[in-house]
Amino acid sequence: MKPQMINIQKRMKEYGVTGLSMAVIEGGSISSTECLGLLEAETDKRVECDSIFSACSISKFLTSMLVMILTEQGILDVDEDVNKMLTSWKVPLHGYNGNVTLRNLLSHQSGVVDPEGSFIELDPKFGTPTMVDLLQGKTAYCKVPIELKYEPESDFHYSDAGFCIIQLLIEDVTGKPFSEVMRERLFQPLHMKNSTFSPQFQNVSCGHTSDGKVVEGKYPIYPYPAGSGLWTTPTDLSLVVVELVHALKGKSKLKISSSKAAEMIHPQGGKAWTGLGVFLDQNDKGMEISSLGWGVGFQCMMVAYPHLERGLVVMTNTDLGVHQLKGIIGDVYRAYNL
Repeated sequence: MKPQMINIQKRMKEYGVTGLSMAVIEGGSISSTECLGLLEAETDKRVECDSIFSACSISKFLTSMLVMILTEQGILDVDEDVNKMLTSWKVPLHGYNGNVTLRNLLSHQSGVVDPEGSFIELDPKFGTPTMVDLLQGKTAYCKVPIELKYEPESDFHYSDAGFCIIQLLIEDVTGKPFSEVMRERLFQPLHMKNSTFSPQFQNVSCGHTSDGKVVEGKYPIYPYPAGSGLWTTPTDLSLVVVELVHALKGKSKLKISSSKAAEMIHPQGGKAWTGLGVFLDQNDKGMEISSLGWGVGFQCMMVAYPHLERGLVVMTNTDLGVHQLKGIIGDVYRAYNL
């Protein structure tokens, strides 16, 4: 996969991107990495290939992989009514007849809609919410109780609240914090040494605005690990993509069956664009899967053709204010022409 001619450093300067890190997947393994720019503007802290960036909503891709692992182990069932498994809180149905399942939570078709202005970054004044308080509408991060707003599987609404429900369910059934389950079942087996939900701010990138300024607080944290809380590197994210590629061929390190892997990249609920924790696009090269992360001071993208065993992960520490494909990430994506 030879990229077209592109001077990434020149493009970074043109767009005003402070730091960028990327990894390329070919033949079912990581073939190259590139790390450019600074972790923090107006310092000498350079981006290295083990430098950690906020993955924002790419967290959802890893959460979906974790769900697949737990279903293989008989701990979860993607088609079971989640209210039968939740113990610390139940999804209020309010007269809707359908059951809420992990399948429709993962594909954003559960009937849950995020309240306007909800799921912002951590504010020290408010502290870290419990998932129960958040879902009950008792925090500044989500001031309205989460409940069904439409019949499950009848519509699509992208939802962080849905992934908060998934997180709570995993914690209820395992009796462990979500971050610990993720570390034990995914990070450690795949040797993801630079992935965390609690960055210690050593070799961790600051977020930046489009005019090059460091964002307030430097390191925006999202206290909803399953939906937006991951801090990681393109290399670590690529290890998860490679695991999915291998799982499709029946060679999963995590014992994910080829059938479960295939479910993740199969259109759900009659919606051609959504799988389980990933988005889908069928084109002349085959099935493309993607996951985008966009938060305060950061933008990133994971894209792959799992059946071709190719992929690309790009992470930046600058919010350009435009969709990833309209900024430097889109330029890199098109240059590599997966």
